[in-house]
Amino acid sequence: MIAMKKDLTKGNVTGTMLLFAGSMILGNLLQQCYNIADTLIVGRYLGASALAAVGSAYTLMTFLTSIIIGLCMGSGAVFSVYYGKKEALQMKKSMMTSFLFIAGVTVLLNGMVFVGIRGILYVLQVPETVYELMYEYVWIIFFGIVFVFLYNYFAFLLRALGNSFVPLCFLGVAAVLNILLDILFVMEFGMGVGGAAFATVIAQGVSGIGIGIYTWVKEPELRPQRGEKLVEGKTAVEVVRNSLAACVQQSVMNFGILMIQGLVNSFGTVVMAAFAAAVKIDSFAYMPAQEFGNAFSLFISQNHGAGKSQRIEQGMRRAAAVSMSFCAVISAGIFVLAPVLMRIFVDRKETEIIQAGTEYLRVEGSFYCGIGLLFLLYGFYRGIEKPEMSLVLTILSLGTRVLLAYALSPVPGIGVRGIWWAIPIGWFLADAVGLLYMKRIKVRKAF
Repeated sequence: MIAMKKDLTKGNVTGTMLLFAGSMILGNLLQQCYNIADTLIVGRYLGASALAAVGSAYTLMTFLTSIIIGLCMGSGAVFSVYYGKKEALQMKKSMMTSFLFIAGVTVLLNGMVFVGIRGILYVLQVPETVYELMYEYVWIIFFGIVFVFLYNYFAFLLRALGNSFVPLCFLGVAAVLNILLDILFVMEFGMGVGGAAFATVIAQGVSGIGIGIYTWVKEPELRPQRGEKLVEGKTAVEVVRNSLAACVQQSVMNFGILMIQGLVNSFGTVVMAAFAAAVKIDSFAYMPAQEFGNAFSLFISQNHGAGKSQRIEQGMRRAAAVSMSFCAVISAGIFVLAPVLMRIFVDRKETEIIQAGTEYLRVEGSFYCGIGLLFLLYGFYRGIEKPEMSLVLTILSLGTRVLLAYALSPVPGIGVRGIWWAIPIGWFLADAVGLLYMKRIKVRKAF
């Protein structure tokens, strides 16, 4: 066992979670740099239409990759449980099964999106002014889907072993490379939005292939051995159940966002550009709470596998205190600095775009505690092997968001504000249901 691994079943609860989550949070911050670099450079050097195209494409790509990330996340929970139980052979079986399963889904997904790309753009109601730009960008960016699979599979595997540092390192290299290539392709070579897409795909390839090679070389105990039967029906059912539940959860979450994107697009280029920039800021702001929830899930998984229910209960209380404190501080900062943050992505002369983005951020930014708690609930239910409940909460949150957005936005005097307000309402409704169900299973001693 290498020194970078962390046994999450031992030590101070708060300190253990924060140390383990720290690398994951920083790693996700670096991952956000992929699209933030694209958005910043495209917005500054290629104009509002290119910004709208890349921003809308980001939402689409996030939905597609969420399928793969969800599968890897669900498998990671299974790996973590077996690591907590110290069942090495069973862990290897789950690894092989999940790798074959997710690789197959990745190939199928890649083929489908290339065939249906124009139909997808039509459904998204992409305006004619940005259609060709968005088509050019997504056609290239789709080639990175296989690298998204490789990186996330091995990243969740290493994190399940308690190693969140190595995935961070590979993301760091990829993020820096992405920014340098953005500058080279867009600013120096004048390759437009296609150059930004190429930069991202190359950076994703470096991180995905690199972390795969590292895992094979540095973790020999995980390699298949001759004579081992690593694919069996019982393991396949368990892996597919957990993977699909997390996958559907992530997909539903991002499909709801995609539907919101389609509604936003109907309000024109100004709102599209404002939404594109504001969503980057929004995602960046609450991302540490999201990644802390993912780290918390692995903490719960290892302790659930080890049978340490008291440590799980203690962890939930400590995690809630940390997450809520962080979200309160970030909410205040976003509310005050919203116009300044918008001007990072948009020229100060684009006053309409800045105003629309500021309004969005001030609505969302006031309620980050709602989504912070929801991320913990997702992680908790995945960790105690109840991934279906995470899915229920996601459907409830996103369903409420989409229904309210489509119901309120056509109302005179409300308009696009109805989309913004629908989001935190969905968060808090899902929080209430998740806490009520937790109270019920706690009484029944279900974990």
